[in-house]
Amino acid sequence: MSLKISTLYLLAYNSFQAIGWFVSLINILYNLLSTSSITGTYASAGTLISFLQCAAFLEVIHGAIGLVPSGALLPLMQWGGRTHFVLAIVNGIHEVQELPPVFITFLAWSIGEIIRYSHYAFSCLGNCPSWITYIRYTAFIVIYPVGVFPGELWLMYQSLPIIKEKNIYADSFSSLPFSYYDFLKVVIVVYPFLWFKLYLHLFKQRRSKLYKRRDKKRA
Repeated sequence: MSLKISTLYLLAYNSFQAIGWFVSLINILYNLLSTSSITGTYASAGTLISFLQCAAFLEVIHGAIGLVPSGALLPLMQWGGRTHFVLAIVNGIHEVQELPPVFITFLAWSIGEIIRYSHYAFSCLGNCPSWITYIRYTAFIVIYPVGVFPGELWLMYQSLPIIKEKNIYADSFSSLPFSYYDFLKVVIVVYPFLWFKLYLHLFKQRRSKLYKRRDKKRA
């Protein structure tokens, strides 16, 4: 079986991400089992997750140049929201790193990304098992809301008093008419609406992918 260079590149990229997120999941679960606590989640997987999430900017480029059919807007929205969360909130504010939402978010992200990237990798080979496709377009129904509401949004909300008290990122926002504290409050309000747009998009994909497979089987 011969593959185009672009397909080989996508296979390598998606396999790398799938393996990376699998390692992060193992680190999270090992920390949980060895310490019987969710504290230490950031220490066990934070650096790797930060790297993998930053590297995912390549997906925006993939969509922008037509390497994949997703386009650039939706990948950019997801990448921007998650990267801001992991770099500005989790990495940047030490006081929140041991809180439960970090464990919830990192666990949900790791499981979801293992599924997503594995599906992409198998699709590059042109022979994705039907059960992987089904999990890819079904598991998100639970995983995505769990990662966002008791995870990302709750941690951002919990970080607000710390940001206000310490005036975090004041230098970066000194030339702007608002502080990072004000910016984050707006993000918390807008975030669910942007996330819901992505969530609905996945449901459209689910109908397209799963029902198309059923129609083919019937034919």
